[in-house]
Amino acid sequence: MMNIPDSSNPRVVIVGGGFAGISLAKKLKDRKFQVVLLDKHNYHNFQPLMYQVATGGLEAGSIAYPLRKIVQDHQETFFRMANVESVDTTNKKVITDIGTIYYDYLVLATGSTNNFFGNKEIEENSMVMKSIPEALDILSLILENFELALQTNDIEERKALMNFVIVGAGPTGVELAGALAEMKKAVFPKDYPDLDISMMEIHLVQGTDRVLDAMSVKSSEAAAKFLRQLGVKIHIDVRVTGYDGLTVTTASDLTLTSKAVIWSAGVKGCVVDGVAEAVDRASRIRTNEFNQVEGFTDVFAIGDVAAIYGDKYKFGHPMMAQPAIQQGALLAENLERLERKQPLKQFVYNDKGSMATIGRNKAVVDMPKFHFNGIFAWFVWMFVHLISLIGFKNKALVFCSWIYNYFAFDRESRVIIKEYKKKEN
Repeated sequence: MMNIPDSSNPRVVIVGGGFAGISLAKKLKDRKFQVVLLDKHNYHNFQPLMYQVATGGLEAGSIAYPLRKIVQDHQETFFRMANVESVDTTNKKVITDIGTIYYDYLVLATGSTNNFFGNKEIEENSMVMKSIPEALDILSLILENFELALQTNDIEERKALMNFVIVGAGPTGVELAGALAEMKKAVFPKDYPDLDISMMEIHLVQGTDRVLDAMSVKSSEAAAKFLRQLGVKIHIDVRVTGYDGLTVTTASDLTLTSKAVIWSAGVKGCVVDGVAEAVDRASRIRTNEFNQVEGFTDVFAIGDVAAIYGDKYKFGHPMMAQPAIQQGALLAENLERLERKQPLKQFVYNDKGSMATIGRNKAVVDMPKFHFNGIFAWFVWMFVHLISLIGFKNKALVFCSWIYNYFAFDRESRVIIKEYKKKEN
């Protein structure tokens, strides 16, 4: 049972506690709405720093923040931990695994999920990193592979355990490759002195002609240079076609052997059943310029799952935090305008730039009018991510971890809390 009290105010049901959903819920505070926030987790996770959890640089708790704490001082906001199974737009209700709830306005902020482009073999055998549990699984796999490498005398088996293949050279892939390279340089030689760490290889495979292809050419070239300096092997214009748990096959002549393949080559919208007629080929929900789902005035989509088509953004806005945050903030105002029967404000994305870090003192930053890289870009990257975290405690934890990691050349969170797989004989 939901057990949501009745209210004289119109009810807004928000599905998803990511950047978009949280932005909207916060902006609806003190406005005359009852807000019901639904999410399958009871926390918001700061996805831009997920790769640091996967490589032992940060504790999982430092990038997670309780959803209830975010809205605890909102008098008419209620959170329920639930899996949303479908929506019934005819009868204006949301069906979940804990019950059904009726809405006056429905907001789908379900985010994105991994896109394997229909390749089931890769989906079944590779690792992904869209949630904190998945990031912890990657950390466990990395450490378990090194433990297993110590136990085998088979050189080919050892190489497969110590080789890492990252498919997709967007920000996630680039940052993960850089973090692994730093572990190879500063952490693994101390942890595994009886292993030949030079056998460890990090391969970054990209299907297009450059890494970070959504950023400027200047930033892309700088990122590739930094990665090669760290020893990462970059393969561009290579499309991965299969992975059986040991062998990575591609559409070209390249074949790689690895027992740790991490997939970051594509994402798609995480769509709820019930709005299929508005879903495009990328599994994003088509909306108008006010984030209203096609065919509806009371159903909205914001964030990664939403696609507002325009001259500048022919395939929708980039699936990043800033568009999601800005859409959530504007929608709060537009919901109030709807209630007052006032004209709605059109969403216009304020592009504040994009950035990626490649490792210690190495980052690239694209601003609307200029681009820069190196140590200053690295400090900018750290500052932006630090202030974007929710909660003072999380900011303090991350800052202290970064300071320690920087001066100690260490990553203290490299512990296997839960085994990802059984030990091999």
